[in-house]
Amino acid sequence: MAHAETADLVLLNGKIVTMNAAQPVVQALAAREGRIAVLGANTEVTPWIGRRTQVIDLKGQLAIPGFIEGHGHFTGIGEFRMGLDLREARTWEEIVAQVARAAKQAKPGDWIVGRGWHQSKWTKPPEPNVEGFPLHASLDQASPDNPVLLVHASGHAAFVNAKALAAAGVTRDTGNPHGGEILKDARGEPTGLLRESAQGLVGPVYEKWRAQHRDLRRAIDLATEECLSKGITTFEDAGSPLAVADEFRRMADSGELKLRLWVMLGDSNRALAASLDRYRTVDAGDHRLTIRAIKQYMDGALGSRGAWLLAPYSDQPSSTGLNVEDPAEIRRTAELAIDHGYQLCTHAIGDRANREVLNIYEQVFREHPEKKDLRWRIEHAQHLSAADIPRFAQLGVIAAMQGIHCTSDAPYVILRLGERRAAEGAYVWQKLMQSGAVVGNGTDAPVEDVSPLACFYASVSRKLKDGSRFFPDQRMTREEALRSYTWNNAYAAFEEKDKGSLEVGKLADITVLSRDITSVLEDDILGTDIVYTIVGGRVAFRH
Repeated sequence: MAHAETADLVLLNGKIVTMNAAQPVVQALAAREGRIAVLGANTEVTPWIGRRTQVIDLKGQLAIPGFIEGHGHFTGIGEFRMGLDLREARTWEEIVAQVARAAKQAKPGDWIVGRGWHQSKWTKPPEPNVEGFPLHASLDQASPDNPVLLVHASGHAAFVNAKALAAAGVTRDTGNPHGGEILKDARGEPTGLLRESAQGLVGPVYEKWRAQHRDLRRAIDLATEECLSKGITTFEDAGSPLAVADEFRRMADSGELKLRLWVMLGDSNRALAASLDRYRTVDAGDHRLTIRAIKQYMDGALGSRGAWLLAPYSDQPSSTGLNVEDPAEIRRTAELAIDHGYQLCTHAIGDRANREVLNIYEQVFREHPEKKDLRWRIEHAQHLSAADIPRFAQLGVIAAMQGIHCTSDAPYVILRLGERRAAEGAYVWQKLMQSGAVVGNGTDAPVEDVSPLACFYASVSRKLKDGSRFFPDQRMTREEALRSYTWNNAYAAFEEKDKGSLEVGKLADITVLSRDITSVLEDDILGTDIVYTIVGGRVAFRH
């Protein structure tokens, strides 16, 4: 007998993993008006089928709660696709050749921009080099008339040519800014490598050009297309300036956002202080946009030796990394977050950076005992001191981590930290979870490909390209990895009542996979396709 109400979407004949312990696996699902109406056997769901119901026969395929990207840079994904992709380059010469090809097509004065290079992944060091980084003369020859800006895979360093240095007024006499370094050769000349905040020396002249050429809407559309094709239904955006947030709000209000965005604002304390109340947004545009978090940076990245460490780098004993923001400034951000009802999400990769952030959070929490369940986050939490691991659970701080960073970074982690420190605190998912902490998952795209499946594989295998495993005792189980990409990420954004599991009344955000990643052979996970991405009960992507 037909149900009194009919569904907009029905899924039949599947293995639907709900991430809800009360009803962990069902065969069928019906969605109505954007939310889940019923879960159960085919016989319980078929009465909801009407003339206008879209019915999908899953044919035994796996359906899961929609993947939630826990930390990425949304517009960066689109802009990455609009520039040079340097992720696969295995030598500096390959990168120079890419720049030369782009320079032949560029107008004089236009900037040539690329991202994704990593010196630790090159098969040989460039010659000549300083600390393994090239000199800009080779780029000058490839692009004499166009400034070049090539951002490191981590986003925490950049390489530029002479044209860019000149445009920014950077010379041998230019000093290092706070939290950054202009790498120089033995003669004191800039090599072209700008670490951490030193990138900001070139930033103003590049941004002036970019303001006239940037196509923000195209970047958003490209990022949306990429994310939906990878099974992502919600994206937690790790820091957008107010101007980009304005565009997100406009698109949400006009019904143009095709997936859900949860946004951290990334701007100066001065700009935030004047804007937080006005920008605070929860579930705008049919639950498509939430803005209630702030992004800050305590240190840089391990690959560029910008992560702030308690002890010197094993492969550079003269350095303990870089503190890119004054802790007192982050303390002021914390007060803004408390006063205006925002989560604070602070980038910390090195053990010193993580300790400093935990100290700030603990102090603020102690001074505001009336504030409960704040769910402040540390973004990355990649390398921790053993003494600080239990503090995440004790303080209720979310560890917003990225499984794929572990296997991507592993080839140089022991070089940077040494065996003992790496074993103690590098990407210690199990140690954190066993202490009671909530661990989220994501890719930090465009640092890595935004694919949740690649990240899931890294999380459960910790397997490197040579077949070795990086401290395999810290691997996640498949259930833990799936939870880290669904319910945990929803919880980390105060959205677990609507997302993260498939339950009656929750948003009908669902990802359908070609293989059962909960049971297939480990190496078969990477061959899995996204069959459907469903947002609010409507198919947003099909393979």
